Amino acid sequence: MRELTVGEIGFVGGGAEQCTSDQGSNNYGGVTDTGSLGDDLIEIYEGLVQATSYVIERVAKALG
Repeated sequence: MRELTVGEIGFVGGGAEQCTSDQGSNNYGGVTDTGSLGDDLIEIYEGLVQATSYVIERVAKALG
């Protein structure tokens, strides 16, 4: 494991010299509302599961 450079420390720490409450929330790659992002990812996953299930069902009926 290596030590972080000064630039990396600034990036990991939010890019500011110090962390204060007036800086707002954290920013993860441009995403500031991670709760909403998590919900969106769960909905996408559930949609993919439903689509996969539908395809499997159709193939099973076609072969049966």
